[in-house]
Amino acid sequence: MHVRRLSLVDFRSYPSVDIDLRPGATAFVGANGQGKTNLVEAVDYISRLTSHRVSGDAPLVRAGADQAIVRAEVVKDDRPALVEVEITPGRSNRARVNRNTVPRVRDLVGMVRSVIFSPEDLALVKGDPSDRRHFLDGLLVMRAPRLAGVKADYDRTLKQRNTLLKTARKRQVDLSTLEVWNESLARNGGELTAARLALLDELIPYATVAYQSVAAAASPDRREVSAAYRPAAGAVEVHERDPKALTDALLEEMDRRRRDELDRGVSLVGPHRDEVVLGIGELPAKGYASHGESWSLALALRLASYDLLRDEGDDPILILDDVFAELDQRRRDHLATLVSGAEQVLVTAAVDADVPEGLGDERFAVHAGKVTPA
Repeated sequence: MHVRRLSLVDFRSYPSVDIDLRPGATAFVGANGQGKTNLVEAVDYISRLTSHRVSGDAPLVRAGADQAIVRAEVVKDDRPALVEVEITPGRSNRARVNRNTVPRVRDLVGMVRSVIFSPEDLALVKGDPSDRRHFLDGLLVMRAPRLAGVKADYDRTLKQRNTLLKTARKRQVDLSTLEVWNESLARNGGELTAARLALLDELIPYATVAYQSVAAAASPDRREVSAAYRPAAGAVEVHERDPKALTDALLEEMDRRRRDELDRGVSLVGPHRDEVVLGIGELPAKGYASHGESWSLALALRLASYDLLRDEGDDPILILDDVFAELDQRRRDHLATLVSGAEQVLVTAAVDADVPEGLGDERFAVHAGKVTPA
């Protein structure tokens, strides 16, 4: 899979830009603040309908504009498709495929597959549990787009349930609807948790191979990567991969924690509070891994995502956003070798010297919102 043409209207800093791309490696080179990351962010957005830099859509629309348009001509198995998203903060976004409106925008997820690695990914190792949950859920939806609906239903139910609990904390209210929200939250939560567990089972062996390969650029490291799923509700067993069993366990835990939830006015049970403890060897990565080890593990998780998707029969677009400045020459060359087999690699860098020679097949200079072949 690769993007053959990218067109943006009022996206981030660009009033308008059109770029023709080819398979292989393409580098966008420009000083910080010139707009190079905005280009690859647009490619990733049309893949996942979310940004790797911000949580909302409003910053994606150029100042003074009402909406932004991201349009990409994508080629998969020699078949082109025109994919377009209109981003309108405060209103529902719209999507089209080959000029035909898509009934639900989220149906676009998975049609274009991308994997992006950026300096922000260090949060996968050192950040809050929400960073690791977001990583897992993003990959889940990429592999199985129907889970976008499960996640959306879960988030909507969680919001409504929290509203009821918060209201009940302040005054007497009818709690008969709480059982309805419990059933919905547990059903969707059980399915989401089961999917996360199954994903970790598949992903971690890939992550171990990727970590050992990435770390080999500095020194041999044969330690294995591990991931322990830790539910916030300790009584919920996660050894099961059966959504029904997990649903029943969540319902039991909600009953047990009802008094606590009413006292605090918030939902304390469910995958929105779960943690994934990453490990390297015998120790947890967070708090024990060095900066270099953490960086290698974060990169390994993204490379593992790419390898997992590719082994399913698709070759995602691989995006390396400003990562080479963090690496010495040996690590740069090693990483370039690791990703050289991808059908399309998009790279951003501040200076030409940061781009390994093997990833410089095609280069664009980015300056003051202008993108020109270099």
